[in-house]
Amino acid sequence: MVARISRRGLAASAAILASSTATNVRAQTVTYKPNPPAVKLTLPKMNRGYVEGPFGQVHYFDGGKGQPLVMIHQAPMSSRQFENVWGPLMSRGIRPIAIDCPGFGMSDATTFVPKVEDWARAVPPVLDHLGIKVADVVGHHTGGMVATEFEQQFPNRVRKLVLAGPLPMTEAERQKFLDNAQKNEIDFVYQPDGSHLVASFATRHRMYSASGTAPDPKLITRYTVEKFMGYAPFWYGHHAAFLYDHNRTLPLIKHPTLIMTNTGDQIYENAKQTRKMRPDFAYVELQGGGVDIVDQQPEAWADAVAKFLKA
Repeated sequence: MVARISRRGLAASAAILASSTATNVRAQTVTYKPNPPAVKLTLPKMNRGYVEGPFGQVHYFDGGKGQPLVMIHQAPMSSRQFENVWGPLMSRGIRPIAIDCPGFGMSDATTFVPKVEDWARAVPPVLDHLGIKVADVVGHHTGGMVATEFEQQFPNRVRKLVLAGPLPMTEAERQKFLDNAQKNEIDFVYQPDGSHLVASFATRHRMYSASGTAPDPKLITRYTVEKFMGYAPFWYGHHAAFLYDHNRTLPLIKHPTLIMTNTGDQIYENAKQTRKMRPDFAYVELQGGGVDIVDQQPEAWADAVAKFLKA
């Protein structure tokens, strides 16, 4: 049997319920702190895009105006390696066009273990997409080999070449490089607790610190992330570099070329050997620094590149 409740009783019950709900809401009210200020971004505006390349999509950054300069990064990094010199280059009338090599950064990977010769083929589609027939090219370390190979395969599309860290080597040096790559990269173990990330951070921190410059932990974090973010195994980079025969192709370069190095670079002696091989090339060495010279001395680096390209 259902009990009858008067209208007055219903009203009283509703009032009690409303009062209880209001009390609970007041008890749960949270006073939020003001939002923190936005981080000030100092990088210049760069256009970004993708173009269909020989092995899938190629990701690039483009400064949009000025004298076009294709920029090819070292391994195992990405086009962001050059972001701290985009502004200095643009202020000197240079149009930076930074490309992610296939498998690195945001570019699609090859379906096979690539060679430097393969990566060079990813550059023309970007130039075609941007409507550029001829450009200057700069490559850092592994990127210098890709730049060299681009000049060899597509000579009509190159005006000047900048090799930041060329790598001619003896066969003994090559074997040592390949052995180290096998141990530290091809046989790399991804640890369940993520300690491989800590170890990779420590290695990049040590490499940067070797120059005598205190590294920014945010910058080293970016380096570490770039190593693992590509669609291809990160070891593809150095594996291709150490197999590439720069001894053979350096004598074949026909375009005006700048050898660029710094005294703290791991392959500084190899750059000096290149100078002996090609005394006709322009030569610049910055003092100190390390493999991260682009971030350590961005103004000096950009100035040396721009002066050569504008000469």
